[in-house]
Amino acid sequence: MADEQMADEWEQVVSPAPAAALPGPPARPLDAVDRDILRILQTDGRASIRSVAERVHVSRANAYARINRLIDDGVIRGFSARVNHERAGHGASAYITLKIVQNSWRTVREQLQALPGAAHIALVSGDFDVLLLVHTPDNRTLRELVLTKLQSIPEVLSTRTLLVFEETDLDPDH
Repeated sequence: MADEQMADEWEQVVSPAPAAALPGPPARPLDAVDRDILRILQTDGRASIRSVAERVHVSRANAYARINRLIDDGVIRGFSARVNHERAGHGASAYITLKIVQNSWRTVREQLQALPGAAHIALVSGDFDVLLLVHTPDNRTLRELVLTKLQSIPEVLSTRTLLVFEETDLDPDH
C-alpha cells in the first residue's frame, strides 16, 4: 500500500506547467538541499519521493514540498527519458544554424517547434541567430526538412547544417 501511495504522490508531482508559460516572479534562491534534490532528479528522474528524502536527509513531506516549489518556480521544467535517437529510429541528427529576419524570433520559434524531429531551439548571439537540433530517421528526411520546411519559412534568411557523427550525454554532476 505504501508503494501505491508513493506512486500516487509522485504522479501529482511530475505534471508541471509548460516551461513557456512561466511569467511572474523569479525563482526563490536555492539552498544546498534544493541543489542536491535537483542533482538526484537529473540523474534519476524516476527517483521516489522517499528515496530523494532519505538521500538529502529531510522528511518525505519536506522533499515533496521542495520538489513542488521547484516545479512551481519553473526550476524543474518537467521529467523525461534520455533517448538513444539512433536506436529509436532517428539515425540522422544535426545542428542547424539559422539567420533570421530581425525581430522575428517569436514567429520563427513557433514554426520551428512544429517541425518533426526538432529537439532543441535556442536564440543565440554571434554569426547566426538560432541554433536548432533535429533528429530524423535518415539523411534524406533531414535534407527534406532543411530544403523544404526550414527554407520555406519566410523569416529564415539562411541555414547551415552540421551533421552529428556521435554524441554523448554528460553526467549532470559535471
